[in-house]
Amino acid sequence: MTTIQRFNLFDVWHRRPLRGLMNNYRGISLSVTFILLSICTRHVGAEETDRQALPPIQFVGGDTRFTAANQERVDLVTQIPGLVALWDFVQRRDSWQTHNPFISIPGESGGRTYELEPRNISLDFWHQGPQATLADFELLGRGPFGQAVRFSSPRSNEHLPVLAVPRKNLHDSPLDIKGKGKSVTLVVWLLYERGNHAIAGMWHEGTVTPKREPPVVQEPGKRQFGLFAGLQANKGGIGAHISENGGASFGDIYARHLASAPTKMKKIKPDTKPADSDSYWNAVGLVFDNEENRVTAYVNGLADEVWVENPKASRFFQHAYRAWQQGQLAAMDGIQPGEDVNYPKDQFYRPPEDKPVKARIIERTSDRVVRLETYTFTKVEATYQVQPDGTLGKPLKRDLVALKSNPYYFGSDIYAPKSIEEGGPFTIGRVIHSNRQPTLSAWIGGVAVFDRALSDDEMKRLATIGNCSGAVQ
Repeated sequence: MTTIQRFNLFDVWHRRPLRGLMNNYRGISLSVTFILLSICTRHVGAEETDRQALPPIQFVGGDTRFTAANQERVDLVTQIPGLVALWDFVQRRDSWQTHNPFISIPGESGGRTYELEPRNISLDFWHQGPQATLADFELLGRGPFGQAVRFSSPRSNEHLPVLAVPRKNLHDSPLDIKGKGKSVTLVVWLLYERGNHAIAGMWHEGTVTPKREPPVVQEPGKRQFGLFAGLQANKGGIGAHISENGGASFGDIYARHLASAPTKMKKIKPDTKPADSDSYWNAVGLVFDNEENRVTAYVNGLADEVWVENPKASRFFQHAYRAWQQGQLAAMDGIQPGEDVNYPKDQFYRPPEDKPVKARIIERTSDRVVRLETYTFTKVEATYQVQPDGTLGKPLKRDLVALKSNPYYFGSDIYAPKSIEEGGPFTIGRVIHSNRQPTLSAWIGGVAVFDRALSDDEMKRLATIGNCSGAVQ
């Protein structure tokens, strides 16, 4: 366990030559930056908020005003109950020097720090490529907390650098959020460029489903929770992944439990200069509320409700459709047409459908009634036999015609690995998986993990850091 010590950048800087001249120059530059950024307008979508936005700040080693500005933003996060870890990419082991590893700022939940270790996924699992170092991660020099780290398409298949908390350093710790009754919130601040894959999380996808050259090290999936840049469900949006078993879902070879926000992230161009990036920051999040059995994806403080119409035809949600359908057929007496008797019963998708929120008759004959029934997470087209007394009997047929993907129903607990070997690391910028294709290009300027489900108001509050809810200028 690493001991954190809040440092004063001024204590290091003031011993350098020409400190007076440089401090005056830096101070004037920083003051002008703060004045210009303070007049940025804000827009929060459906409603206005009176919270003060905290714009991105430039990293200025040795300036006490930078230290204060960073602390103001850190305090906003640490004051929210349930914080386990915050990586602001300013705090490093022992001091702010760039050769020292990044460490997390602890919250009230656990009170310990976690060090990010550079790893090369290609070297670890294909036994190809160099050792990863901190030099693999370019620094922006500014960000919501004052710094950001670059993740981009790999130079080659042998170079897949990632920042990770190894499993041995987090197993059964407060960061290892899992098991019965546990909820989790994951928030990431980033400048998004391109790609639809992993942003951050505890999401080891396994290395046993290769499409190209197979990895040397074969491991099964060890997924718990993770944030993605939309995947195939909504490229450039946000996908909030959760797993109950660490492995595949719904009889497919991949994990398919996903909340998908419809909003696209603000996007930068590859040649965007740091000074021109301030209005493009995003604060994206995953909130799993175990008590409410729902996963919600957030983009810049908002979590718009979204329905996937005709999920049977959806490239991503067709698997949830089939899991729902097989659960319906299995509940009927006898073997039904279309029923797969070998379908794993623990993979049926069964959102609550005891009583519809609303029902509308869409077809009526002398002996049949077809209703569109809307439940909290599903819309079902149900066909009923009309009884002699005019009442409706048991459904003759039910079909899932719409599925809510935000928030998404998840009626299980988070996968709980019992041993170090059964769990995966917490990674930022990439996740371990079976292939070595390009994944995400982005600057990541902050990552926070909470051991509870944050409220809408708390997620909006976090989006004020970096002025992420601000409109692109």
